[in-house]
Amino acid sequence: MIRLENLTKIFYLRGRKKVVARNVNVDLPTGKSVGLLGRNGAGKTTLMQMIAGNMDPTSGRILSDGTISYPVGFAGSFHPDLTGAQNTRFVARIYGVDTEELIDFVEDFAELGKHFHLPFRSYSSGMRSRLSFGVSMGIPFDTYLVDEVTSVGDAAFKQKSSDLFRARMNDAGALFVSHSTNMIKELCDMAAVLENGQLTLYDDVDEAIAAHNANMGVE
Repeated sequence: MIRLENLTKIFYLRGRKKVVARNVNVDLPTGKSVGLLGRNGAGKTTLMQMIAGNMDPTSGRILSDGTISYPVGFAGSFHPDLTGAQNTRFVARIYGVDTEELIDFVEDFAELGKHFHLPFRSYSSGMRSRLSFGVSMGIPFDTYLVDEVTSVGDAAFKQKSSDLFRARMNDAGALFVSHSTNMIKELCDMAAVLENGQLTLYDDVDEAIAAHNANMGVE
């Protein structure tokens, strides 16, 4: 379970106040895939960064009784001068998993070819997402933080990513961000909507999507 207790995050940009979260109290249950919905700029990525521990809240706290992945697709997870293989080896050592097993898994899954042994800085955004998704899914976490990466690549790769995600969800949970409501319906057990600093959790995915569409003015 991930518990958000009185979570508040406020930015001040050029004299303007931006509230991402205001006294949010939500429990994200263990073993559930939760879709995170919200308009562009609502703060979904910021929320993910706080849950991952990469960003501090203004006030409040985040508690968890299990392991949480780094945000999949977050380029800051990798060193730009190291190759994909070297970055994978480094992450394996951080999380205490078998280095060679993870390298073999990621090299096969990400389909980067020779680029797997080239510097990360040379990767396109899609290649970075493939590497990040592969590394994260190759490590057993209790909760995975996933941001849009299953939409990267051609139809065959998207299907492979979705299949891998479903397989991991047999033994774990996730917080899953996607602008595709069809993807949310397909991959998530429940959903949450972030709007005006408030996070509302719905047991019914369709109800969450309806609330999100109402916020967006979509009938």
